[in-house]
Amino acid sequence: MAENRQFPFGSRPGRFPGGFDIRGPAALAILALVVAGLTRGVYTVGPESVGVVQRFGKYVGTVGPGLRFKVPFGIDTVTILPVKRQLKMEFGFGSAGVSNPDQVSGEQSRESDMVTGDLNAAHVEWVVQYEIADPEAYLFNMREPGPALRDLAESVMREVVGDRTVDEVLTIGRQGIETDAITKLTGLVQELKMGLRVQQVQLKNVHPPTAVQRSFEEVNRAQQEREQMINQANGEYNKVVPRASGEAERKLRDSEGYALKRVNEAEGDVARFKALLEQYEKAPAVTRQRLYLETMAEVIPKLGGKIILDEDAKQFLPLMNLPAPRLGQGKAVSE
Repeated sequence: MAENRQFPFGSRPGRFPGGFDIRGPAALAILALVVAGLTRGVYTVGPESVGVVQRFGKYVGTVGPGLRFKVPFGIDTVTILPVKRQLKMEFGFGSAGVSNPDQVSGEQSRESDMVTGDLNAAHVEWVVQYEIADPEAYLFNMREPGPALRDLAESVMREVVGDRTVDEVLTIGRQGIETDAITKLTGLVQELKMGLRVQQVQLKNVHPPTAVQRSFEEVNRAQQEREQMINQANGEYNKVVPRASGEAERKLRDSEGYALKRVNEAEGDVARFKALLEQYEKAPAVTRQRLYLETMAEVIPKLGGKIILDEDAKQFLPLMNLPAPRLGQGKAVSE
């Protein structure tokens, strides 16, 4: 006699109530479906990214880095965006091994050839660095934000280069071009609400077209030589002019000192003359005699050796044999 055992749910092992066999093909299919759903529902957001979650195509939120779960089977879709990574676009050239699909285009030669404001041609290569500031706006406000940003950047650069001469583009105007380009591009991105933030616009290689590059290099070389000669002339000017100014200042001071000396000497002569005049007025004869003697004492020693004869002498003595006056004696006198 078989033992009558009671099973939970009133069924035998391997069956659910109602007679459903969990070991059958349908049960295995359902189990496989559940496992696949759990596997596809788990995803990971990197440390420099966020995940934008859509449910049946409608935006439901943004999740941060970490291990996340979504409703599988196409109900939830998640778009991973690198919001903390600096992205860049290259125009006129392309680096190898790029990870950003919008970084390089297939029309590098076309986008780098430009016309300047004075109707000259120039080959301009540049880089735009940007980041995703608003993930929701980046995904939903524009259908293709990456290509749209490339088109905007190229349009802005052509406008900025077209406002300048070829000399400015090739030489002194690089910083101004970068500043104007980032200002205009930032304004357009904000106006279109693209969810992007332009960080930098940097010119890389700017040169004339290959056909005329040699001529432009000669012109640039001539301009550099001109600048060098101007700098040398300015250096010589700065060296000579201060020295000449110092010499002029010295001569001016010397002339002022000489003028002061002459004035003082003249004033001294005037004072002495006035003193003599005062004594002369007191005793004219005595003063006249004193002045005469003082003058003769200054003049006669300068005359050298002289023989003075009395005009009343009756005889001429042979004075030639007289001894010569000693040096420094100043004169010999005989009557």
